[in-house]
Amino acid sequence: MTETEIKRDVPAPIRAGNLIMRFGQRPYIMGIVNVTPDSFSDGGQFFDRDRAVDHALALVEEGADILDVGGESTRPGSEAVTAEDEIARVVPVIEAVVRFTTVPISIDTTKAEVAEAALAAGAGMVNDVSALQFDPEMGKVVAAAAVPLVVMHMRGVPKTMQAGPIVYDDLMKEIANFLRAAMKRAQRAGIKDSQVIVDPGIGFGKAPEHNLIILHRLAQLASLGRPILVGASRKAFIGQVTGKEVDQRVFGTAATVAAAVVGGADIIRVHDVDSMGQVAAVAYAIESETMPPV
Repeated sequence: MTETEIKRDVPAPIRAGNLIMRFGQRPYIMGIVNVTPDSFSDGGQFFDRDRAVDHALALVEEGADILDVGGESTRPGSEAVTAEDEIARVVPVIEAVVRFTTVPISIDTTKAEVAEAALAAGAGMVNDVSALQFDPEMGKVVAAAAVPLVVMHMRGVPKTMQAGPIVYDDLMKEIANFLRAAMKRAQRAGIKDSQVIVDPGIGFGKAPEHNLIILHRLAQLASLGRPILVGASRKAFIGQVTGKEVDQRVFGTAATVAAAVVGGADIIRVHDVDSMGQVAAVAYAIESETMPPV
């Protein structure tokens, strides 16, 4: 596939809360706030509400454009939690954070009830790793709120997504077709294409080499015509390449951020906002051969 064939038109701007994301000018940084006791990346250290709020505000100080708040782990083998428990985890954090910052909050959930409560608390975006498949009411909630929606490719469900042989006949084609189907589900629910962001799902039902292929061939998803979000921060395949434990994968993550930006990612979801923001900014300047505005 040639550069001409994968080149896309720049998607129209998307508003999330007070932020207007103008794509094709720079990548946006989404900071991760896990309000869970079993996150793979931070061991539940921000499960306490006050710690989670402090962490979120620290990410804002580091330069996060968006905060992605989640109350249910989606690591391989993770167990589902009830909507009530998830709401109890995330809503107090969102309510507290919005009192101190205008940085928009994305709610990372697959449940319509949780999304609705989070949006009422002040969230301005929904990140659904199930791509509207787990809860038939999710599309209606997003459509009614008229907020941006991230749809992600995943094989199976988090508990079993890494079980058994992981085989794709044509990985990038299958991811693109899956995301097109997700966009159609969104349309049927009343969500405009212009509000949809796509995520290839690094680490979700993928063997290590699949994650490498996605990052190397990310530009092929330009055919979808939508902004692309990539979240590879600290993930297991980085450890398998480098031999480093999860808390020592900052440099490996940096390589994935640079590759994603060069491949056309518009939003980068990371734990380490300051350092990865720098990586993204320089990678984008190199790729675009343009210095950022002063």
